[in-house]
Amino acid sequence: MKIQSVAILGAGAVGSYIIWGLSKKDNIRLGVIAEGDRARRLKESGCAINGAVYRPEVWTPQEAQGVDLLVVALKYGSLPGALESIKTAVGSNTVVMSLMNGVDSEELIAAQVGAEHLLYSFIKVASHKEADGYHFDPDATLGVIYGERFAPFESERVKAVRELFTDSGVNFRVTEHIQEEMWSKFRLNVCNNLPQAILGAGVGCYRDSVHMKAISDGLRRELEAIATARGIDLRIADAVSHGCAVPATARYSTLQDLDAGRHTE
Repeated sequence: MKIQSVAILGAGAVGSYIIWGLSKKDNIRLGVIAEGDRARRLKESGCAINGAVYRPEVWTPQEAQGVDLLVVALKYGSLPGALESIKTAVGSNTVVMSLMNGVDSEELIAAQVGAEHLLYSFIKVASHKEADGYHFDPDATLGVIYGERFAPFESERVKAVRELFTDSGVNFRVTEHIQEEMWSKFRLNVCNNLPQAILGAGVGCYRDSVHMKAISDGLRRELEAIATARGIDLRIADAVSHGCAVPATARYSTLQDLDAGRHTE
């Protein structure tokens, strides 16, 4: 199996990282799925990322049909309206990777296209939007973490995605504990992302305020109880996942959305 065509659905903060990274590959077709005014804007202006403009192809869902790899990089609230486009783009051999926040986008997509197409994954990238486009630090980005839910873990599609990302700009890591690591990221979003957004403070608030730490710790305990009830052992993720240091002033995605007056997830 070899991935020769990649379609990205969602060219925002997450999609921009994949566009930036895979634009360095000269042996694949890379496109963004879009229609209407959004397609027109992408064709006219391209994607502004880290001070440069990238111009992937722009495809309708019909034009993307049968693509080798479909990367879903939408905001959670946009997924229901995009399921028909995903269903149209997925062919018999298409691999689908959802880099969306949360822990159930794969299930929602699988209900439309079949679970056999889903390669479970998530992303860790601190990307933010400025007047001149999206920005992130490639060297500080952990990137895409992916893997099969069940053995054999070194499947043909795992190897194909590894080959795709190797020598691209996309940082990546393969894991045999993808569900546990996805829930670990979900825990981080719930415990660190949401309380700071309500307060409007940088992540240093959890260190500086015993009250904020208590809120975060309480959410953590609640989420871990839910994970346990779902059969997810987060101790596995704690042993294998990797984090990166962030400054005390860092504002995670929900607070960034509030700062910019955008809808949150």
